[in-house]
Amino acid sequence: MSRFAIPAALAIACALPATAHAAEVQVQAAGPVIELTVTEQVKAKPDIATIRTGVTTQARTAVEAMRLNALEMTKVIERLKALGVDPDDIQTTGVRLGAEYDYNNQTRRQVFRGYSASNGVMVTVRDVANVGPLLDALVAQGATDIGGPDFSIEDDSAAREQAREAAVMNGRAQALQYARWNGYSDVRLIAVEEVIRPGMPQPVARMASLDVMEESASTPIQPGMVATGVTVTLKYEMVR
Repeated sequence: MSRFAIPAALAIACALPATAHAAEVQVQAAGPVIELTVTEQVKAKPDIATIRTGVTTQARTAVEAMRLNALEMTKVIERLKALGVDPDDIQTTGVRLGAEYDYNNQTRRQVFRGYSASNGVMVTVRDVANVGPLLDALVAQGATDIGGPDFSIEDDSAAREQAREAAVMNGRAQALQYARWNGYSDVRLIAVEEVIRPGMPQPVARMASLDVMEESASTPIQPGMVATGVTVTLKYEMVR
């Protein structure tokens, strides 16, 4: 039995974690076999955004740094809730406490300056139109650390189905071309293997350690589009 292995990616795959789904058809092929790898992506508007926010405080002692941080971070979390964010969509990502030093160029030694405490949370925003005003409100409330937003699709099954259909249709069209170029009239599908590349968070503006923001300024946010992709490996038998 002759075998042709012909990779033919139709689009560039996203550099995202993928989940493999294999559907193997155990069919004995009598004619030559064509193997194609096809990737298709479908873009859709994101419906959720993820931001990271927190507070960093400094004090002479570790106890005071943590106390001040707890007070300020509590205000930030309460502000998030007041703005309509569900408590289940607020998750602590880390608490840090560490000593800080300044370097003395004359003595060439580090001089103890105090302690820095930080507390951060990851927030899921379910109305992407509110991301800009939410960031502004957090900074006004005392947040000193901001990251994101990252946009994604909560349920990308519809976009994934479109990508899958396009991959299968394009794969068959290519296989039929190869078959006709080699003197065969049709192809028969004998195996399918799929890898899903879900619509993962799409990073845009990133900000950190925001200390001052003019009251008249409003943070502009453009959600753009998020891609959902499917990679399908198709094996066809060439038939007369």
